[in-house]
Amino acid sequence: MPLKETHTSEGFREIDRWDGGVGWMAHPDETMQRASHALVHDGDLWIIDPVDASELDDLLADFGDVAGVVVLLDRHMRDAEEIARRHEVPLYLPTWVRRSVSGIPVRRFERTLADTDFRVLKLFDNPAWQEAGLYDETTGTLVVPESVGTAEYFRTGRERLGVHPMVRLLPPNELRGLTPERILVGHGAGVFDDAAVTLADTLDGSRRRYPSLLASTVRRLSPL
Repeated sequence: MPLKETHTSEGFREIDRWDGGVGWMAHPDETMQRASHALVHDGDLWIIDPVDASELDDLLADFGDVAGVVVLLDRHMRDAEEIARRHEVPLYLPTWVRRSVSGIPVRRFERTLADTDFRVLKLFDNPAWQEAGLYDETTGTLVVPESVGTAEYFRTGRERLGVHPMVRLLPPNELRGLTPERILVGHGAGVFDDAAVTLADTLDGSRRRYPSLLASTVRRLSPL
């Protein structure tokens, strides 16, 4: 199983679907399990941290016209620029995400995503890690690109959702106290059942379960 595929996918696996959007994995067999999402707001479609795939536009067309492509993490450019060019829409970046983009319009946002109800969460802003989350309290949709995930390397054996190994000891406080109905992540399928309870347990147990995550990672990487 490759860590990360670099070629354009000939297909994709739909992983998350609800009234307000859809999620997909362009390369479902890769270890990183990179997940992408499209969120609907007032008839507009916002594409989040996308990995491209053939026939992807057919999926997006079922949900509306693309208003913009959004990158929430400094290292999640993925295929965002290409998809923005194809749909002739701007690329949206949080004000603190330091990425240079050329050849397409760039729009910066800080408190909300454009004119949507998605509140912006400033999760990390340091030289090594710049990350934003999105939270719509009305619909209960929370988007977290990297701080938490459901891919195997994020989780201990007992967790449905895990904090990224690099920030296990200091998970972002901005996620505490939120009561989402669904959690969409940048690595793995989303959490749609008991999302608020799951998020609270994930954050509360992050430090305590760190040794267990390290041990499982060593076992997974050890030669047979």
